[in-house]
Amino acid sequence: MSCPICQKRKAKRFCPAKGANICSVCCGTEREVTIDCPSDCPHLIASRQYDWERKERIDWSQSPFPEAKVGRDLVASQAHLVDALALAICLFARDHRPLVDSDVITTVKALADTYRTLASGIYYENPPDYLLQRELYQNLQEAVNDFKKKQAQMELTSVRDSEILGVLVFVAQLGYAHQNGRPKSRAFLDTLRRQFRSLEKPATSNLLVLP
Repeated sequence: MSCPICQKRKAKRFCPAKGANICSVCCGTEREVTIDCPSDCPHLIASRQYDWERKERIDWSQSPFPEAKVGRDLVASQAHLVDALALAICLFARDHRPLVDSDVITTVKALADTYRTLASGIYYENPPDYLLQRELYQNLQEAVNDFKKKQAQMELTSVRDSEILGVLVFVAQLGYAHQNGRPKSRAFLDTLRRQFRSLEKPATSNLLVLP
């Protein structure tokens, strides 16, 4: 049987996204490009591991906010906020299958831009135009507001806008480091999902790190 994608090579590899066998070449070239691969596909998992182990030094000049250096002390002190944002992203992705890494990175960057204006004493909000990203933007705003409310209820010192900005920059740069650049990539999303024991309770003290 020939591959249903290229119509040329023999179909020897089962593709769960297509529900049929395809050739290994199309699997490699179309994976997360034209094929919307499920996260549990063994070929996808193996390829990501292969790519990560052989990934060369990251070009941080192309990352979101390349001029920003987020200190580990800030990330550690705001670990619960990192967890809250990561959980909000995971829950949104669970309910919105089309969401991909580039949507998350774009949205987190837009929210960081908002908090950058707040930190400078000016309020200017510019959420993404794409509906899915705009909805995620609103969800992340709500996650931050809920986090602040819980701090107030526990009579804790409220997180500052500059600290929220730092956390958002960290998450955006983390997404850049873990995504693979493919249009349908969910490598970063799947990395976030692995940090939680379930989609309801964040893992304790299990912070992601930049490579």
